[in-house]
This record gives sequence, C-alpha cells and structure tokens, in this order.
Amino acid sequence: MFEAKFNKTNDWGIPGIAFAVCRHAESGKLFFGSSDFKVHEFDPSAEKPEPIAFEGDGHQSYVTTVALIGNTLISGGYDGRLIWWNTAERKAVRTQDAHAKWIRNIVVSADGKLLASVADDMTCKLWDAQTGELQQTFSDHVPITEHGYPSMLYAVAISMDGKLLASADKQGYIIVRNIESGETLATLHAPIMYTWDPRARRHSIGGIRSLAFSADGSQIAAGGIGTIGNIDHLGGNARVEVFDWKSAERLHELEDSKYKGLVERLEFHPNGKTLLTAGGDNGGFVTIYDLESKKIAHQEQAPMHVHGHVLDEWKSLYTVGHGKIAAWTIEG
Repeated sequence: MFEAKFNKTNDWGIPGIAFAVCRHAESGKLFFGSSDFKVHEFDPSAEKPEPIAFEGDGHQSYVTTVALIGNTLISGGYDGRLIWWNTAERKAVRTQDAHAKWIRNIVVSADGKLLASVADDMTCKLWDAQTGELQQTFSDHVPITEHGYPSMLYAVAISMDGKLLASADKQGYIIVRNIESGETLATLHAPIMYTWDPRARRHSIGGIRSLAFSADGSQIAAGGIGTIGNIDHLGGNARVEVFDWKSAERLHELEDSKYKGLVERLEFHPNGKTLLTAGGDNGGFVTIYDLESKKIAHQEQAPMHVHGHVLDEWKSLYTVGHGKIAAWTIEG
C-alpha cells in the first residue's frame, strides 16, 4: 500500500470562496479565483500572507477556474469570459467572450500550447493557449437530462502527452476524444454520481465534478458524489470511479462514508497506482487512495470545503475553498 502521509502545516483566512488555485513553480506564489469576481495572488512564504487582487477590467461574476503557463495566468468565470493576465503586473492582457453560459473548468496541456474549457452551454472548446484563437468546438454532450432539465458540463482533462481530451457532465457521461482529429474514442458512464428526486423536489444534483488522466493516458478517474437521500444537501458519499477508457472497463468504484460530499479535484500519482482527491460538503477532506488495495491509504479533514488544490511534485499540497487556504506537507 502507498505509505505517504500528509500533514496540515498552516492555514490562512481569506474573504469569500476560492474556487480554484495554481502555483508558480519558481516563486512559490499561488493564484486563485474567487467569489468576489477577482483573481488574487497569495504568497505563502510572506511574513504576513495576504491576498492581492489583480487590477483592471476583469470578471463580472464568480471566477471559477484558473490555469498558469509561465508568467501568464488564464482565468474563467460564470460570466463566460476567459481572461489572460500578466502575473508580474497583475493586469489583464486579453479578454475573450468564450462561452454563452457559466464556465466551469479550464485546463492547459503539459506543453502549454493548448487550453481546454467547458461550460454550461454544453460545449467543450480547444484554444491556442498563447493567442486565444479558437481551434475546435465539441458539442456532443446531451444538453437536456433524461428528466427534461438542462444538463451541465463540469470537468475537462488533457492527457500528459497532449493527445487526449476528456470532458464530463452532470448525468455522469465522460467523452474521450483524439485532440488532433477530433474523433470520439470512447463514451463512459458513471450513473451513480447523478441523483434525481422525482417526488419531493423534481430536481437533480451531483454530476462528475473532476477528471484526471493517469500519466500514461491509459486510465481516467472521475470524481463526484454517490447517491444522495436529500438533494437539498451534499449528504452522499464522496465517490471516485476509475476506467480503462479504451475497453470501457470500470476498474475501481471508491466511496468514502466518513467524509462525505463532492470530489471537487483529483490527481494521479506518476506511479499510476495512487490517487489524491479533495472536496467536501459543509466541511472538507483530502484523501489518498491506494488503487492496488482499493482502500484509503491516508486521509485528513480539511478546515473548509475544498474547491481546488495544487500539488508540488507530491511533496507539498495547497488547498483552497470556503474562506481559507491551507498548506500541507506530504511525506513518504
């Protein structure tokens, strides 16, 4: 079993909710998107760390997702905009009206050339990450759920080699594509992550909230929540499913009843046998799964519902969420 453990070393209060975070490898500075409609810089090494808001004409709603390429930060928000920022000057350099509805997630390829975005307009788009030029649009997720209500497109991932693109929606469908050709390679389904209440509320909740490819691209992990009894609350078990996407074989179904809620972010260890997840409901959690034993290898309660995390080579971890940023060390 994977024996690494992590310990929370510090946490800091911040105003509002931080939805996503990335880290500059050289400076160690963090950048996060917030419910105050702003992008912030945060230096954990400072004597008294404080969020510093970026300046200028930015987002007009929640900043839900961020990605970093060198000294350029890209953010997406509920206003449908993608914004490119100069991190040294903390100013916007390009604004793109990218989606017709809320942007839920963006991700950049390992080589920094491609940017993928997903939104509630049910499109997955590929952009030139440097110029902002739109390269491809995919509209193959079903926009209306089987119960006749609008679906949502929550998660997107690009494989390490930059050849595969995956997106996932509210009903638990995952579509894997070849980036160069645009061909659909596989459609997978995790139906337990979608709960429909036909009686009390006529409403649904859940969906796949996070996606990650293994380092070799052969597996894809999806994070969300298990079946929910009361859909007014996130009372279901935190849930992860792992697929061999080529064969459509479901390799793992992992649920955690101790720390319930949404798996908002997840990431494979380079060994392909270990998975780190984070999320929450009213509270939060950080969990490491050992995929060989199909068991939790280590787990800690987070001081907030975690919406985003960033790893530094599996040596340190930063989590962001409701009113807090937390720092963790990983040992072993």
